[in-house]
Amino acid sequence: MSDRPVRRPDPAPRLDEVDERILWTLAADARIPNNRLAAAVGIAPSTCLTRVRALEDAGIIRGYRAEVDVARLGFAIEAMVSVRVHAAARHELRDFAKRLLRVPVVQDVSFLAGDKDFLVHIACTSTEQLRDFVADELSGDPSVATTQTNIVFERLVADRAHQGRSFDELRRWRA
Repeated sequence: MSDRPVRRPDPAPRLDEVDERILWTLAADARIPNNRLAAAVGIAPSTCLTRVRALEDAGIIRGYRAEVDVARLGFAIEAMVSVRVHAAARHELRDFAKRLLRVPVVQDVSFLAGDKDFLVHIACTSTEQLRDFVADELSGDPSVATTQTNIVFERLVADRAHQGRSFDELRRWRA
């Protein structure tokens, strides 16, 4: 999908217990003020701010986002649409994904390994809007070979405040 050569990911950085507590605390509440975060992890506010900035600079903290309940905003239909593109269009995968991300109903696009190329998460106001998206934006695209639409009944999200766990423990889980 990329124009650049494939490279192996950098090895996971070694974080100390304080950095891990900072990350778990922010994962549970990204809006926590720095002084409360510092108190929660047992360090001075200036040290906490320095550590958070270092985690941001290292790309470990990529951003802070609100989790929006799109259904409460009128987008009652969520779907996951699997997409396979034609072999002749493989060189356009990145452009295809970027085009999809510009469509207002698209929440996110995941590039996959397997028999499908993408998983597109969409939120729509109606089944008609869902149908129009699939027909016009996907099936109507000459690079698309097949689609499969799955309606989301309910989204369950993992509790990101894995208190007491280390990232090493999570890496070792069934490894």
